[in-house]
Amino acid sequence: MIRDDVSGTVGAGRESRTGGHRALVWRELPEQPVAAVLVLHGGEEHSLARPGPLNLPGLRMAGFVRALRRETAGAGVAIGTVRYRHRGWNGERADAARDTCAALGDLAEELGHVPTLLVGHSMGGRAALRSAGHPNVTGVIALAPWCPAGDPCEQLADRDVLMLHGDRDKVTLPADTLRFAARSRAAGARVCGYTVTGSGHALLQRIGDWHRATARLGAGLLGLRDLPPEVGAALALPADSPDALSLPLPVHPRVAAPRRTAPTLPTDA
Repeated sequence: MIRDDVSGTVGAGRESRTGGHRALVWRELPEQPVAAVLVLHGGEEHSLARPGPLNLPGLRMAGFVRALRRETAGAGVAIGTVRYRHRGWNGERADAARDTCAALGDLAEELGHVPTLLVGHSMGGRAALRSAGHPNVTGVIALAPWCPAGDPCEQLADRDVLMLHGDRDKVTLPADTLRFAARSRAAGARVCGYTVTGSGHALLQRIGDWHRATARLGAGLLGLRDLPPEVGAALALPADSPDALSLPLPVHPRVAAPRRTAPTLPTDA
């Protein structure tokens, strides 16, 4: 089953049990999913407005959804997006994270205990990192994430976290991402960071590299292909090693041979 309403403003499936808001929207739903990916778009710091019919942050993620579909085709991977109730994070309300948790709850109810990857840009990256403590979540790919100094990172323990940030980003600062990554490694996460040279916050520069890298790294984290050697090595480095946090993103990320085994989730996760 394929959903084409990739703007993130049109719901699909049943409504949530709470408040009538359906946060989870399926884009790809195999008959027997063995893994899942949730894609989260960006937003604003403060806004209680609802995303409108033309949701540019949601449209920005359409290319990532397509790339993930191609990369995981035939592997039994369900792909969904999170539909926010509000455009903003809104301080302690953390609305985007609340909607992400609701989507994860619906995902677990529908698919069961399947390994799940969160892919988020900007505010969506913050929501993915905040929500990664859900028992289904095994990994996060955060794209130009919004990482305030006071955000918690303990929920990322035992997760694989890949953080990609353009060196020209003036909206969410790469230095904030590096500090959050270091704190997360100290808290027990396996973290690797890529610097996307020449790219800014909107991901417009080197957009093909953003798409390809996210899809291939996502497939690697789900066990569908080998991770690039530098990523595997960086994830295994000691928690206090700075070398894992600033890898240069190749202009053409290397292609590794796909694995044949389906992803599995540890029974004690």
